[in-house]
Amino acid sequence: MGKLIGIAKQFYDDENGAAMVEYSILVGIIAGAAILAIVAIGLWVSGRFGGLCDILDGKGSTGVAGTFGTCIKGTGVGT
Repeated sequence: MGKLIGIAKQFYDDENGAAMVEYSILVGIIAGAAILAIVAIGLWVSGRFGGLCDILDGKGSTGVAGTFGTCIKGTGVGT
């Protein structure tokens, strides 16, 4: 019986599992923040290229139709 109590006390005092859970939560938060940053940057770049395509097609505020070429916004292919 004393051996069982000793094992139970050792299990109760062991904090390795709690530290692992804390580090797992921290890694999850960092990964989530990194994913959000990458998505935000991707959307920003996509918007900038979309604006460039509009200018190339003459739809932008500085573009003149037919002067700068064309751009297919969905594929990003231009002439």
